[in-house]
Amino acid sequence: MQRLGRFLRLANLQQQLRRQLSVVASSACGDALPDRCDVLIIGGGGMGASSAYWLKCKTQNQKLSVLVVERDACYTSASTVLSVGGVRQQFSLAENIQMSLFGYDFISNGRNHLGDVDLNFQPHGYLILASDKGADTLSRNSKLQNELGACNELLSPETLRQRFPWLSTEDIALGCYGTDKEGWFDPWALLMGFKKQAREYGAQFATGEVNDFEWNDAGQLSAVVVSTGDGQQRAVKFDTCVLAAGAQSGQVARLANIGTGQDVLQVPLPVEPRKRYVYVFNTQGRNCPGLATPLTIDPDGTYFRRDGLGGNFLCGRSPADDEEPECDTLDVDHGYFESNVWPTLASRVPAFESVKVQSSWAGYYDHNSFDANGVIGRHPHYKNLYIAAGFSGHGIQQTPAVGRAISELILEGKYKTLDLSRLGFERLVAQQRMLEVNIV
Repeated sequence: MQRLGRFLRLANLQQQLRRQLSVVASSACGDALPDRCDVLIIGGGGMGASSAYWLKCKTQNQKLSVLVVERDACYTSASTVLSVGGVRQQFSLAENIQMSLFGYDFISNGRNHLGDVDLNFQPHGYLILASDKGADTLSRNSKLQNELGACNELLSPETLRQRFPWLSTEDIALGCYGTDKEGWFDPWALLMGFKKQAREYGAQFATGEVNDFEWNDAGQLSAVVVSTGDGQQRAVKFDTCVLAAGAQSGQVARLANIGTGQDVLQVPLPVEPRKRYVYVFNTQGRNCPGLATPLTIDPDGTYFRRDGLGGNFLCGRSPADDEEPECDTLDVDHGYFESNVWPTLASRVPAFESVKVQSSWAGYYDHNSFDANGVIGRHPHYKNLYIAAGFSGHGIQQTPAVGRAISELILEGKYKTLDLSRLGFERLVAQQRMLEVNIV
């Protein structure tokens, strides 16, 4: 077993090295900035790359020029690649459930869409636990999810103990277990799959940071000013722009006077970065969760799942509003694990009473401070600006559906598959929150 453990650790290091080399190669062959394009996408993470993929997939025989501008050429701080990579339908809003159902279909059949790419999908589902306080909500959500095509079942404390003997059900009134169409995958592979396929279809990916907009005589957006790696600034004209800059989307929107202008432009795009920690640990405790363990979420928001075959687990927990860490760096607060994560792990899974943190990282959520849900669709003032931002931690699984939706709006003028109009910018103007009770 020790030899197997060394082999798995070596394999993991080799995989990380291959990824790093792939990043270098990807950034080295970035496209030059053109003077103009038909569709300019700000942000080359999951949402931006998916939008480029769908736009070019739908227009392979047409001359539609699509340019993606990404400031972080190596994706070192991109939310997409630093996420845990889960896909689930256990939400309370129909739109989130439907987008994630399509996300599952796309991801589990990745090669049919993206060619020779292994997304390493692990179909072990989610297990969401509720106390007496949350049991009724969990039950109602499960009913809606299954009506829309999800596959989950409600489990009593006794059934939970039988199904998952490693689990302590003290203070647990109900569990909801995704038996199909849920799991996790490699978010880096998904991003690279989108990017590779989009480029094969003719999309361009350039490195640069958008630091201003230009307007035409009608007051509509007509170009961006991009700072390139050589210290120069270039203006790139466009017909249509997609804002998919992740955690920086609110900041980029302000460059277009969104939130600082008159009338509807007084309403900001309330998207800002929020730092989240992910810890990798192992344990020598007895009765340890096995390989098919679902991603388990405690009533207080602490989560964990298996990570590979070497006995490691991933875990984390979103901090309370008054505990939000500073976002100046991606440094990890290891004290947060000891004080806020480990006590719940040890209480919920006795085998986790003695754990050892092996590694950790931090990433950014593109947090929508208005209602913690994505903003999707055309801006009500700028008729050529489309937004895909603010997904608050559950965006990676919805990148296939959101990219498809953006392409439908641009190419056909309306949603053709999923109607996501309730998630449009108009709800910010009307102050109508689309609240989701299962944000993790």
